[in-house]
Amino acid sequence: MGTMKRSRVTRRMFLGGVAATAVSAGAATGLAAAGTPRATRTGSAAATMDLTVVNDTGRYGNADVWLYVVGNDGSRQVRLTPDGTIAPVSLSDNGSDGYTDYAIPLAAGGGATTLTLPNMSGRIYTALGSKLKFKAVRDGNGNAALAYPAGWVSSDPNYGVLHDCAEFTFNPDGMFCNTTMVDMFSVPLSIRLSGAADRTTGTLRSGGRSQVFDALRGAGPFGQLVVDDRRVIAPGHGLDAGLFPADFFDGYIDRVWSTYASRDLRVTTNAGTFTGRVSGGRLSFTGPANVSFARPSTRDVLFCHGALAAPNDGVTGPVAAILGAAFNRTTLAEHPDQPTGDPAGFYLDDPVHAYARAVHAATEDGKAYGFAFDDVGGHASYIQDGAPRSLTLTLTPF
Repeated sequence: MGTMKRSRVTRRMFLGGVAATAVSAGAATGLAAAGTPRATRTGSAAATMDLTVVNDTGRYGNADVWLYVVGNDGSRQVRLTPDGTIAPVSLSDNGSDGYTDYAIPLAAGGGATTLTLPNMSGRIYTALGSKLKFKAVRDGNGNAALAYPAGWVSSDPNYGVLHDCAEFTFNPDGMFCNTTMVDMFSVPLSIRLSGAADRTTGTLRSGGRSQVFDALRGAGPFGQLVVDDRRVIAPGHGLDAGLFPADFFDGYIDRVWSTYASRDLRVTTNAGTFTGRVSGGRLSFTGPANVSFARPSTRDVLFCHGALAAPNDGVTGPVAAILGAAFNRTTLAEHPDQPTGDPAGFYLDDPVHAYARAVHAATEDGKAYGFAFDDVGGHASYIQDGAPRSLTLTLTPF
């Protein structure tokens, strides 16, 4: 695990900054194509595949669960219809209440629901107990777009709705998908991708949802992030809402900056090994290229953005991602050779990112997307397949 592969656009990139910015009602989210390099695609995956949704919550019947598949087709924002076709988002879709109704009901009688999924990139939302309110708006270019739910914003029209999502890109190169807790954790979800291989990730241990909620209620400032039994807000969004300390990582960041003012930090990526020192307030690296970083804030660490933003350039981006992961996992001060690979060594230093630690501890395979750089070292709940046949999203027991 000495390198971070950059053969695909990772979760943090295809969201176009959603993970790093609180999206409030009325703000359009433009999902960019994900899961593949930003080069010419040469894959030959089928143009459609099966998407099956299984309701194993044990708490909600199929009649009380709704599905939304929304995103883009590479040129416009779209949504999946129940008959398996893509329809463009349109302002005229807003009803008398001001919101669209793109809900796809689950199969009557409690069985699995299977849809035909064409090439597109976006999110698969599930809403339990009541429908979500997606508003069609105009984006900055005047095109029709959707304001996505922001369950971490108390004024959002969907704040009271129990919901969650998985993320995906399906294109000629294959299917690239993940479950995510980067913004919040609410509904336990797992994904199974069948094609050239058969892989599953995201499945919680028995009682895993309660385990996460209970662990964070007793974890100091993280307790303010627990919203009843509805969701846990990620600490970055909690910081923006005034629920989480803005200086949480500041002491650790100072320690990292002090440590590497007098010793080398080595970061190895596919491009090679970068050697860095702190000087003049910046962490500067030499090696395959010269890259440097300003001292990040706690918010930069939690969102893996700002001073730790990772461009998809194959040089600065991989270094930034590895630094961001090491900050969140609190492995950076004690380990001058990055990335570190053994998850048993994560979240041991002070302060502990209790949210990321809890969601990882709750999954059967130990993988979760607790922050946007969690894919470093392969610890994210992410799977891909170049010849996909079916994707199954399961709402697992609460």
